[in-house]
Amino acid sequence: MSSENADAGTDGPLGENQREPGAEPVTGPAEGPVWDVVVVGAGPAGATAAHAAAVAGRTVLLLEKAELPRYKTCGGGIIGPSRDALPPGFELPLRDRVHAVTFSLNGKLTRTRRSRKMLFGLINRPEFDAGLVAVAEKAGAVVRTGVTVSKVEQHGSAVPDRRTVAVILSDGETVLARAVVGADGSAGRIGAHVGVRTEQVDLGLEAEIPVPPSVAEDWAGRVLIDWGPLPGSYGWVFPKGDTLTVGVIATRGEGAATKRYLEDFIARLGLAGFEPAISSGHLTRCRTDDSPLSRGRVLVCGDAAGLLEPWTREGISFALRSGRLAGEWAVRISESQDAVDARRQALNYAFAIKAGLGVEMAVGRRMLSLFEKRPLLLHAAITGVRPAWKAFADITRGATTLAGLVRAHPMARRALDAVDR
Repeated sequence: MSSENADAGTDGPLGENQREPGAEPVTGPAEGPVWDVVVVGAGPAGATAAHAAAVAGRTVLLLEKAELPRYKTCGGGIIGPSRDALPPGFELPLRDRVHAVTFSLNGKLTRTRRSRKMLFGLINRPEFDAGLVAVAEKAGAVVRTGVTVSKVEQHGSAVPDRRTVAVILSDGETVLARAVVGADGSAGRIGAHVGVRTEQVDLGLEAEIPVPPSVAEDWAGRVLIDWGPLPGSYGWVFPKGDTLTVGVIATRGEGAATKRYLEDFIARLGLAGFEPAISSGHLTRCRTDDSPLSRGRVLVCGDAAGLLEPWTREGISFALRSGRLAGEWAVRISESQDAVDARRQALNYAFAIKAGLGVEMAVGRRMLSLFEKRPLLLHAAITGVRPAWKAFADITRGATTLAGLVRAHPMARRALDAVDR
């Protein structure tokens, strides 16, 4: 996927002498087509947003600074909400299907729980992300890789009228759009333009460790979740054929301790003798409750909006769900004839995010607080209390959410209320 299919600065979104309604040419300082929707960032959120806008018949340009496929620090767990939010017909490139979870408390009190039904699937992010981009392309989106966005302007000489947003690339090229979706990560340019604020920042460290068949067989169909030694930390082992994805996450500011946790974790598992193919790190950022999700004709979604589950730091389902909503509302914004209507559509997008993902995040924050204070309590409940294990399994399968669980079970609600007091 590259810009070979179209050049946004010359022939238009559909190629030479072809133009859909909404991709009208302009003249002036920034000559070229005006795309209905420009999406910045081709991860799960951006690719899903591009797909949603493209299937609505809009002209869509998807910009990505890296060449695809590219690696991303991520466990690669696909839970039920992620699966349910995928574009129709998308085939998951699963590397394993999880039917068992081993839980431990900093290497102790180890217990394995099993399920007849699949709990969740495991993917490699390069394959998964590239597949989503391919689906967006098939729907009509044009993809340009190796393109870095330096800034976004909604006023000034680069903007021909009030219905247009100018996306300025690092080489000086200006791309014009009726609506922009920012999906360029938690430290991206679009989130900064919108003014996204975060209150929880965590450091994830991960190693992709190739293992021989005998070791891979021991892990097939089973993951490990280890509640870690640092408040709110945990580690994981996700098997993907001949490779184990091993990682840990903890609060930012504990970098040295987090690194020691990963090293000790790998050694404890008997994996220290295997050379990692990839070692990486990544910061995750959760938004504040009042953080903006839009500015003018620009929306943010996924990591760029600080949308992820605060306790587990699960982000793929949040990226897919918010990306789809962002793409749908970007279409409405692109059709808006004035700033008032564009603002109304942006507020509707924010309401949809807050009513769904925002509620889940609020419960996730309370779960994180409980986990930080009483990790042994949570470990004992999940491993020893059947309803708690069933709740965990239902959440991973997508039968319910954390928020739905708290609403439906008075005992869970009382436990969280006790933490708040």
